[in-house]
Amino acid sequence: MTDYPLPNNSTDLSGQTALVTGASSGLGLRFAKVLASQGAKVALAARRRDRLEAIAQEIRDAGGEALAVEMDATDADQLKAAVAKAEAELGLVTILVNNAGIPDAQRAHKMEIDLIDRVLDINVRAPFVLSCEVARRLMAADQPGRIVNIASSAAYHYAGAGAALYSVSKAAVVRITEALAVEWAGKKINVNAIAPGAFESEMMDGMLERMGDIAQHFPRKRIGNPAQLDSTLLYLVSPASDAVTGTSIRVDDGQGSR
Repeated sequence: MTDYPLPNNSTDLSGQTALVTGASSGLGLRFAKVLASQGAKVALAARRRDRLEAIAQEIRDAGGEALAVEMDATDADQLKAAVAKAEAELGLVTILVNNAGIPDAQRAHKMEIDLIDRVLDINVRAPFVLSCEVARRLMAADQPGRIVNIASSAAYHYAGAGAALYSVSKAAVVRITEALAVEWAGKKINVNAIAPGAFESEMMDGMLERMGDIAQHFPRKRIGNPAQLDSTLLYLVSPASDAVTGTSIRVDDGQGSR
């Protein structure tokens, strides 16, 4: 029997290498800084290299180790190259946070095929491809790992306000989480998801511009702060969640129905 300390609750990530997608702003930026603050070496991946470099420098200035990786989430070759670059410069990627995502913000029947393809490429195909690439390398090295997919409360509820494909794509992320968790459990790779409600981000800023102050419709009349996701993220990448895999944790401040 494994002897666990009391309590089994460390968030020390020393010796770990994390790859965070969509790390140039919003939740991804926060996730990268949180992981670095706990000792992980962090590869920040997104399209805006200038933003990534600035954030990586902030992490270094705070005593952490970070790498900017320019990556287009619609390009499978770039996805695989990002994992390879992170491993080459920081070590084997043992933590993957699939955060990159885009909204559709249109009625389904009005969406152009190009936008449909882009939403599915970034929200569904990219996290699947990245998860498989990270898992393949972990298996080859016979090392355990943690994958955290960022889903959404929209995966569980859609009220018909014009984001049907986004809802579908995030439901797919939840199912990817469940399916890959089963497939890789024997390889000691835990796959989980966080399903946030409405949280402050560039994506949310766009929604507020279109729809007004949606927080007034919530019981607590507030938009979530990314810091309120810190503990959930750290739980899912730390020893405390050793037996947790295939789970999606909803963090929505009671904003919607169940």
